[in-house]
Amino acid sequence: MDSLTQIVLGAGVGVAVLGRRLGPRRAAIAGGLLGTLPDLDVLVRFDDPVDAFIGHRGFSHSLLVQAAVTPLLGEAMVRFIKVLRQQRPLAYLTVYLCLATHALLDGLTIYGTKLLWPLSMEPYAVGSVFIIDALYTLPLLVAMIWALCLAKWSRRIGTVTTTVLILSATYQVWCLAAQQIVSARADAMLEQAGIRPEKMLAIPTPFNSYLWRVVVMDGERYLNLYMPVLGSAAHTTVYEHPRGRALASCLEGNPNLEKLAWFSRGYYRLDRRGDNIVVSDLRMGLTPRYVFQYAIARHGAGGGQAIPPRRLNGPRGTWADIEWLLANISHDPVRRVAEAGAWLHTADLSRSAKSQAAVC
Repeated sequence: MDSLTQIVLGAGVGVAVLGRRLGPRRAAIAGGLLGTLPDLDVLVRFDDPVDAFIGHRGFSHSLLVQAAVTPLLGEAMVRFIKVLRQQRPLAYLTVYLCLATHALLDGLTIYGTKLLWPLSMEPYAVGSVFIIDALYTLPLLVAMIWALCLAKWSRRIGTVTTTVLILSATYQVWCLAAQQIVSARADAMLEQAGIRPEKMLAIPTPFNSYLWRVVVMDGERYLNLYMPVLGSAAHTTVYEHPRGRALASCLEGNPNLEKLAWFSRGYYRLDRRGDNIVVSDLRMGLTPRYVFQYAIARHGAGGGQAIPPRRLNGPRGTWADIEWLLANISHDPVRRVAEAGAWLHTADLSRSAKSQAAVC
């Protein structure tokens, strides 16, 4: 998740474990610093933007690597903070919990986190929580600001810290349950329409866990189904978009397409923009404002010629998107302006997109 969330989560863990020994302020600072350490992998240089995209949340987010470095960081912590020299087990436990909760929380987002590197390169991506969610972060933030104001331990700060950590975990359980509810409703809607999709993924829309986007990969098209957790079919809007699979014939053997297809778990689309062939990860961002888009080939008479990959900046969000989001959260299923031309009546769900002829 975002850096602020990881800092306050680490601070909360630090106060819960070491607050009685160090005092809330020092424990919160130590935990916050530890909680943000895994994201320092952004400083690692990669050969190109595709490798950087795939390589983030790699070794530094591995629960195995974190266990291996815990004695080193724990010993450094003990030597730096003298009062902990008689509390080595607690110091080591704090280090590992701060690192591991960071990685596990990231694993609940849709990006992809290599939790078992190097034994497994599988990027775990549950997709049950958006990368920025104030309902998760704010209670931790308020509690940790209070902790920073306290030099001495008290039962009250201990109770508050424990409570907000339990609430944060409970909120993640809610997100997982909401994801299952939405997935089941989407599956029933597709089954009623006679659609058997290749794959389907439910992910929360920005900044909340109530309105969800279900990405459905279906032949030559993909569908965006927007539905609230507690709504009905009447509150669901559907948009149909081309996957651009015909362009795949231009990209045979292109290593960057293979990498992106693997990392996105097949949730991607291909577009031709000018002379470039672009791959967009469908999981992050809203159509057409995808966060990760890469030009990986140049289209020409001889097919798609591989080029050094280049990350493209998609269109920025607009106030219309905020209005659309708030309206749909309030069970007012207005059409999204950016996708209005792709709106599909739910009665037409079974309509199959026409196959596209190869273009290379």
